[in-house]
Formats: sequence, C-alpha cells, structure tokens
Amino acid sequence: MKDLKVIFMGTPEFSVPVLKKLIEKTNVVLVVTQPDSFVGRKKILTPSPIKEEALKNNIEVFTPNNIKEDYQKIIDCKPDIIITCAYGQIIPKVILDLPKYKCINVHASLLPKYRGGAPIHASILNGDDETGITIMYMDVGMDDGDIISQEKIKIEYDDNINTLSEKLSILGSNLLIETLPLIIGGKVKSYKQNIDEVSFAYTIKRKDEKLDFNKPYKDIYNKVRALYNRSYFILEGIEYKVLKIRFNKCKSTINKIQNIYKDGFGIGCLDGEVIITEFIPASKKAMTVSSYLNGRKTSILGMFVNEE
Repeated sequence: MKDLKVIFMGTPEFSVPVLKKLIEKTNVVLVVTQPDSFVGRKKILTPSPIKEEALKNNIEVFTPNNIKEDYQKIIDCKPDIIITCAYGQIIPKVILDLPKYKCINVHASLLPKYRGGAPIHASILNGDDETGITIMYMDVGMDDGDIISQEKIKIEYDDNINTLSEKLSILGSNLLIETLPLIIGGKVKSYKQNIDEVSFAYTIKRKDEKLDFNKPYKDIYNKVRALYNRSYFILEGIEYKVLKIRFNKCKSTINKIQNIYKDGFGIGCLDGEVIITEFIPASKKAMTVSSYLNGRKTSILGMFVNEE
C-alpha cells in the first residue's frame, strides 16, 4: 500500500497511533488538523498532537479554520483516499466525493451506538460492558455512513477515559490497516446502520462535570472514570477535581462529609458514601486526600459539599 496517496485528518492524541500506522504502511501526502490553540492557564499557543506527529515525519500540515470554505489544498493533492479520526470539523460533500476510494472514518464506538464527539465518555458514563471501533464510509450526516468493519473490546471496571482511549486508539489503528486492503481491492461488503438503534454521544459540557451526590455510587464512579480529572465537587467555595474514589455501604446524609478515614473522607450519596481518596484542589497539583487532611488546620467532618 506504499503507493496509496492518503490525506489524514485528525486532531487529538487519540488519532496519533492511527496516523503512525498510515505513515508506516501508506504514502501520507497531507495531514489536516485543527489550528493551534491556547492551552493552560498561561495560554500558550500549542499545536495539536497530530500536527506535532506530522511535522516530526516531515509531512505537510494544513490547518484551515473552516474546512467548509477552505479546502483547495486538499483538492490539489489528488488523494486516493481520505481517512479521518476525531478531526473536529464537518467535512463538506465536495471533499467526501473527491477520492477514488472515498472518505473513511475511524470512530470509537460500535455504530450506530454513540454517534457524535464523545463516544468513549458515553460508554463509561453509561456503565457499558463493551465498546469498540467502527471503520465506516463517511456521509454528509454525523457518523451515519455505511459500516465497513467493526471490532469489540471489553471495558474493564477500572478503565477511565485515558486508559480506554489508549486501548481503542491502538485497536482502531490496527483495524484500519487490516481493512484498507479490502477497500482498495473492492472486496468490502459494507452495510447500512440500523436507524432504530441510533444513539448519540454529544461533547461533554462544563455543567455536566459537577458530581451529583443524589445519585447512587455506581453513577458517580462512572462519571469520575469518564471525566477523569474533570469531574468535581465544591467545598468551602473551592473546586476539587476528583481522581480516585471508593465506596462504603452505610446510612448516609447526601452531600455531608460524614466520616474521615486514613485514606480519605466519605461524602453521603444515595446508597451509601463516596470516599474521595485522590483529587486536585483548585490551582494546585494532584494529591492524596490523606496529605490534604494532614495539612488542614480545621476539621471538615460534618461539612456539606456543593453548597452554593
């Protein structure tokens, strides 16, 4: 496949193993990614992980602000195939119709389940036992093209968004390379998605990140895993992003810090208490809750979290 002219379109770290495999097995003539963005509290202008990988391999990079209006460079490359993976913009029909072997997408769910921008988050939030990768033909709709191939993977109890993303990224890169010869050889038996089974996984918003202790522990645990280092609670007006928790089955008062343990403190939830063992206080680094408690001058026992 070394003579296959590929344009790759992707942005986050999740897409990097896919690009690496394509560079190894095909002729990647152009990489399209999102423009550099300001990152962190110091607002440092930073290239996407995909841009960094492309430049490392001396591949030309194209970063249009709006690909619906700025796509001539893609046309000029005359690609045999365009492959996308978590690119981040809707691709216009003129580009979808351009390549000989069409446009292919690597999607991190078992379509038609979880169309949209946060399928890995959704699979953990909903407590699914499995997820997977779908290689599909792209269409003008959101993730609604015909399915070419799929492969499943088990979601482990202790998987979080980082560990599961890494597993799916590697799975996707391997499945793509296995599927490409079938596409090129005209041996693909693609099939349409079952409309009755369609569900969506929209991008997680800020309002979705706050922990709700009116929920059972399982739901809270799934949110902490799905939004690793993003889910939070408020104590004394300060935001704490949660990293690790465990459960204690007991009588509880929701939102109340009702027990102090060697490794953390217990907050009452619907079916017991959530014991926070590791978090990130606002403007500080990650720490164990035992270290935090040792450094406090006053007790938090009996306090309530998430008070306005």
